[in-house]
Amino acid sequence: MAHSSARVERSPAGIGNPLPSIICVALLTATVGVVLARQADWAGAYVAAGLAAYAALSGVVAGAVGIGRRSAGFGLANQVTLLRAGLVCLVGGALLAGGSATVMGWSLAALVAAALSLDAVDGWLARRFGFASDFGARFDLEIDALLILILAVLVWQTGRVGPWVLAIGLLRYAFVLAGWFWPWLRRPLPPRRRRQAVCVQQGITLLVCLLPPVGQRFAGLCAGVALVALLASFTADIIYVAQGRDVPSTDGRC
Repeated sequence: MAHSSARVERSPAGIGNPLPSIICVALLTATVGVVLARQADWAGAYVAAGLAAYAALSGVVAGAVGIGRRSAGFGLANQVTLLRAGLVCLVGGALLAGGSATVMGWSLAALVAAALSLDAVDGWLARRFGFASDFGARFDLEIDALLILILAVLVWQTGRVGPWVLAIGLLRYAFVLAGWFWPWLRRPLPPRRRRQAVCVQQGITLLVCLLPPVGQRFAGLCAGVALVALLASFTADIIYVAQGRDVPSTDGRC
């Protein structure tokens, strides 16, 4: 279980060779990185770290899907998710800046906003054109979770919110880990718009906390509301699975 707006429909169509998409997104990500370095004063080390992270992530994707497959294409929805992954990796590169990440100001906020916006695009494409798959749902979910974790760390690094904000990014991973010890926590859940709404709220709230004009008091209040909403949503799901009512897995959760 993880709180995410991951696309959930499944398609019997195979997923083809991801290598061309990986290369194209790598070029696009590198281009965005160069623009950030030249126009937004991002240190080259931050961009390089982001590109290295993308290389590692794309290796995982290639291993999961398989290189050289001749089935249907990688899928437009997956390509958008891959592009979002590249942007998320660049955002992750800003972690190297530590508390000085605030100097990136609006450029960092714009990058995060783009990554959050694309989350709605890949899901819509999957539903509209039948590009959905189990892999796509999981891929989308993991990128969502990674972005929220990175944003939580960035907000903490700014000093506007205490270390408790990290719970927003770590709760999903803690729940997955708990599932290894208590298998009943891995029971499937029925789809709920509540989870999607909470996921969107987390991303937008953490983005707001990173905006240059936002002060400590407002950031703390926003992050606190987001954490309470997330805890309430997780609690509702835990109560549901504890009741032992199994349902078909339709929401792409792991």
